[in-house]
Amino acid sequence: MSVLRPEQVRIHEGSATRDAALQEATDILVAAGAVTPAYVDAMRQREETVSTFMGNGLAIPHGTNETKDAILDSALSVVRYDGGVDWSGDPVTFVIGIAGKGDEHLEILSQIAILFSDEDEVAKLAAAQTPAELYELLSAVNS
Repeated sequence: MSVLRPEQVRIHEGSATRDAALQEATDILVAAGAVTPAYVDAMRQREETVSTFMGNGLAIPHGTNETKDAILDSALSVVRYDGGVDWSGDPVTFVIGIAGKGDEHLEILSQIAILFSDEDEVAKLAAAQTPAELYELLSAVNS
């Protein structure tokens, strides 16, 4: 299962608002054929209920269970904002948007959680110079 392709990985030197980051995550997932444009509303609903900030500079926005019909396939979007994102008061560098068909998002979530719980791995992800390099470091999520 290939949930992450190179064109779904981006690096921005600047910062973004949480809302802009949610929109970019959705745009990437739409381009990947994984969600409908309405998925951004599902992500916003999720954030209003509970923040998807995970610590270690990571946020993993995803939709609510009620909006599963906006999900067409499983995919990830990965955007690193070197200027940071204010995620409802928490500092975020990595925004990983998740669309999971059925229960696939649980497996994807656990792989991301394991990767980001290792500070050495996070440092490598932060040091990647290009989206291609960042993709290589993250490509284990496809296994």
